[in-house]
Amino acid sequence: MYAIVKTGGKQFKVAPGDQIAVEKLFEQPGETVLLTEVVLISDETGTKVGTPFVAGASVKAKVVEHGKARKIVVFKYKSKKNYHKKQGHRQPFTKLQIESIQE
Repeated sequence: MYAIVKTGGKQFKVAPGDQIAVEKLFEQPGETVLLTEVVLISDETGTKVGTPFVAGASVKAKVVEHGKARKIVVFKYKSKKNYHKKQGHRQPFTKLQIESIQE
């Protein structure tokens, strides 16, 4: 059984037991999160596709930890103008452990 959920503007394929890194959520580690924007559910009986979301479906997940992704370098440069600017960015994320999928 798996589902496709939407959170933080992105879609993730999840199954019970999976760990995913999503955009930062405000829940603390150990708390439970209910993801209600389920786009698709597939199991042994068939596949349900939402329009845009599957009615009554949700995914229960537990917050494992918060963190920051690897640093990316943003380098701006204009030729012949003696302009260059170096800047770094680390995107915050929340790691979720998928517990169950409810239809």
